[in-house]
Amino acid sequence: MNATSHTLSSTLKRRILIGGGIATALILFFLITAGEPNPEWGKFWRIKPLIIVPLAGAFGGGLFHYINQFLGGQKIGTRIAAFLIGAIAFIIALWMGTVLGLNGTYWN
Repeated sequence: MNATSHTLSSTLKRRILIGGGIATALILFFLITAGEPNPEWGKFWRIKPLIIVPLAGAFGGGLFHYINQFLGGQKIGTRIAAFLIGAIAFIIALWMGTVLGLNGTYWN
């Protein structure tokens, strides 16, 4: 293993953790401020979104990394384009995870 692959691996891990952290913070904020739940949802309804949304955020962080890794080049224009495409992919992954996590409760 050379120094380059180790650096890429640590960057990937960092972006996955950042993506999962952002998703966790957003879903926690939403669940805390959501108010009283519907009694039909059951006692442990918050567990599903607290698992699915951070996993989707971590996936989005990894996707962001790979898009920037493969599309970003030496030119500033391609790097900006790769960043924007990666950010949009992260937002879509986070949105889909939120829909899946809240399906059957708030997302009906």
